[in-house]
Amino acid sequence: MASSSHRHRPQPDRNFAWRPVRGPLLAVTAVAAVALLVTLIVAFRPGGSGGTGQDRAGSATSSATAAGAPEAASASVPASPTAPTPSSATPRPTGSKHSTPSTSASATPSTASPARRAAAGTARTPATTTAPAPGRIRPGTTYDGVATSYDIGNGDGACSYGPTSDVMTAAMNTADYETAKACGAFVSVRAASGTSITVRITNECPAPCAVGQLDLSRQAFAKLAPLSAGRIPVTWSLLSPATSDTVSIRYKTGSSQYWCGIQAIGHRNPLARLEVRTGGGWLALTRTGYNYFLSEQGTGCGSEIRLTDIYGEQLVVPALPVRPNTVQPTGLQFTRH
Repeated sequence: MASSSHRHRPQPDRNFAWRPVRGPLLAVTAVAAVALLVTLIVAFRPGGSGGTGQDRAGSATSSATAAGAPEAASASVPASPTAPTPSSATPRPTGSKHSTPSTSASATPSTASPARRAAAGTARTPATTTAPAPGRIRPGTTYDGVATSYDIGNGDGACSYGPTSDVMTAAMNTADYETAKACGAFVSVRAASGTSITVRITNECPAPCAVGQLDLSRQAFAKLAPLSAGRIPVTWSLLSPATSDTVSIRYKTGSSQYWCGIQAIGHRNPLARLEVRTGGGWLALTRTGYNYFLSEQGTGCGSEIRLTDIYGEQLVVPALPVRPNTVQPTGLQFTRH
């Protein structure tokens, strides 16, 4: 029999005397009918399931929350970190008159450069397994910029290579010159017409030369456009050309066993590092903007020299006498890429 625990039982009329009506069976039937009626009323009234609509909504929300808890917890746990894939792109040159690179204009190269393996050298040029940190000018990358022209005079420039009869040279803007890291680099320059030339960086072009700008010799510029054009858009990229030249070493004027400046000349690929042999191992020398590596205390002056190019290849030059302002051949050269 249905429970009436949620309702109060009706109080009997004290003036009424109960009398049997058609026997016990009829009484039971009547009570059952009343109970059924009460059950139906309770079931079909609003919120008849034993709670209000808000109670059900709250119950449903709680159930959904409980069911979704594992997923929410899972989503809140960060995934295992992975090392970011390095990008080879560097900022594109901007039209700024300052040498500080900008992230808003041309410094991102138009093509990304793939990672390169350290070049295998000859028996006298063992390769290293780790390339030095890349500078602004990277292999396999094309840069957007502009080309202008200037009178190179006797061919000498900020790289301190001295006078030269080679007229296919250029000055690099200060940002990409990067404290002489660009010195000696061979660069392919292409005009919008499709005509291209190869020049060697021998000088620095200070402001107002902008990032990405090349100031070509007049002879080189004339191969791309008439000198009257003055300024033309170009793209340029690093080369590792064929050459019969070998690397030479020159000690700066004033060098001795107490102080010396060392310069490498004729390297196929840009030079990333110059080290000298000391009693404690190899010592990397600081590069100057005029393209000499200095040993301020004379450490390693006249000892073995180790040269590293931007690909990570190393050449070990036997000890050479400290002869200021004298070009001394080594017979060594970096591998072509």
